[in-house]
Amino acid sequence: MEVKHQSDGRKGSFYMDEDGKKLAEMVYVMAGSEKMIIEHTEVGESLKGQGIGMQLLEALVEEVRVTHIRVLPLCPFAKASFQKRPDLQDVLV
Repeated sequence: MEVKHQSDGRKGSFYMDEDGKKLAEMVYVMAGSEKMIIEHTEVGESLKGQGIGMQLLEALVEEVRVTHIRVLPLCPFAKASFQKRPDLQDVLV
Protein backbone atom coordinates (compact mmCIF):
# COMPACT_ATOMS: atom_id res chain seq x y z
CA MET A 1 0.00 0.00 0.00
CA GLU A 2 1.28 3.44 -0.85
CA VAL A 3 1.00 6.63 1.17
CA LYS A 4 -1.15 9.26 -0.51
CA HIS A 5 -1.47 12.97 0.24
CA GLN A 6 -4.51 15.21 0.03
CA SER A 7 -4.68 18.90 0.87
CA ASP A 8 -7.01 21.83 0.36
CA GLY A 9 -4.22 24.30 1.15
CA ARG A 10 -5.27 24.81 4.76
CA LYS A 11 -5.68 21.27 6.02
CA GLY A 12 -4.88 17.83 4.72
CA SER A 13 -3.67 14.34 5.46
CA PHE A 14 -1.25 11.63 4.52
CA TYR A 15 -3.16 8.38 4.30
CA MET A 16 -3.41 4.82 3.04
CA ASP A 17 -6.61 3.50 1.57
CA GLU A 18 -8.03 0.37 0.04
CA ASP A 19 -11.05 0.41 -2.26
CA GLY A 20 -11.65 4.06 -1.37
CA LYS A 21 -11.72 3.43 2.39
CA LYS A 22 -9.06 5.11 4.53
CA LEU A 23 -7.24 2.55 6.66
CA ALA A 24 -4.62 4.89 8.13
CA GLU A 25 -4.35 8.66 8.28
CA MET A 26 -2.14 11.44 9.67
CA VAL A 27 -4.12 14.70 9.74
CA TYR A 28 -2.59 18.16 9.75
CA VAL A 29 -3.58 21.81 9.55
CA MET A 30 -1.46 24.64 8.17
CA ALA A 31 -0.62 27.59 10.43
CA GLY A 32 0.28 30.11 7.76
CA SER A 33 2.22 29.09 4.68
CA GLU A 34 5.35 27.78 6.40
CA LYS A 35 4.14 25.79 9.43
CA MET A 36 2.26 22.50 9.58
CA ILE A 37 0.63 21.23 12.77
CA ILE A 38 0.14 17.46 12.98
CA GLU A 39 -3.12 17.02 14.85
CA HIS A 40 -3.99 13.34 14.78
CA THR A 41 -2.81 9.93 13.59
CA GLU A 42 -5.07 6.92 13.28
CA VAL A 43 -4.25 3.42 12.05
CA GLY A 44 -6.99 0.86 11.56
CA GLU A 45 -6.95 -2.39 13.50
CA SER A 46 -6.01 -4.45 10.43
CA LEU A 47 -2.75 -2.48 10.04
CA LYS A 48 -1.68 -1.99 13.67
CA GLY A 49 1.82 -3.10 14.59
CA GLN A 50 3.12 -2.91 11.02
CA GLY A 51 4.87 0.46 11.21
CA ILE A 52 2.19 2.18 9.15
CA GLY A 53 2.12 5.28 11.36
CA MET A 54 5.85 5.72 10.85
CA GLN A 55 5.41 5.35 7.08
CA LEU A 56 2.85 8.16 7.16
CA LEU A 57 5.23 10.34 9.17
CA GLU A 58 8.16 9.61 6.84
CA ALA A 59 6.04 10.59 3.82
CA LEU A 60 5.03 13.81 5.55
CA VAL A 61 8.67 14.63 6.35
CA GLU A 62 9.70 13.99 2.74
CA GLU A 63 7.03 16.43 1.55
CA VAL A 64 7.86 19.23 3.99
CA ARG A 65 11.57 18.98 3.28
CA VAL A 66 10.87 19.72 -0.39
CA THR A 67 8.46 22.57 0.37
CA HIS A 68 10.53 24.03 3.27
CA ILE A 69 7.67 23.82 5.76
CA ARG A 70 8.34 23.45 9.50
CA VAL A 71 6.37 20.94 11.59
CA LEU A 72 4.80 21.18 15.03
CA PRO A 73 3.65 17.71 16.19
CA LEU A 74 0.74 18.08 18.61
CA CYS A 75 -0.36 14.49 17.94
CA PRO A 76 1.09 12.27 20.71
CA PHE A 77 2.14 9.57 18.21
CA ALA A 78 3.93 12.03 15.93
CA LYS A 79 5.60 13.79 18.86
CA ALA A 80 6.91 10.51 20.30
CA SER A 81 8.04 9.34 16.86
CA PHE A 82 10.05 12.51 16.26
CA GLN A 83 11.74 12.01 19.66
CA LYS A 84 12.75 8.47 18.66
CA ARG A 85 14.02 9.51 15.20
CA PRO A 86 16.68 12.23 15.28
CA ASP A 87 17.04 11.84 11.50
CA LEU A 88 13.58 13.40 11.09
CA GLN A 89 13.97 16.27 13.55
CA ASP A 90 15.37 18.77 11.03
CA VAL A 91 11.81 19.71 10.02
CA LEU A 92 10.61 20.59 13.52
CA VAL A 93 9.71 24.16 14.50
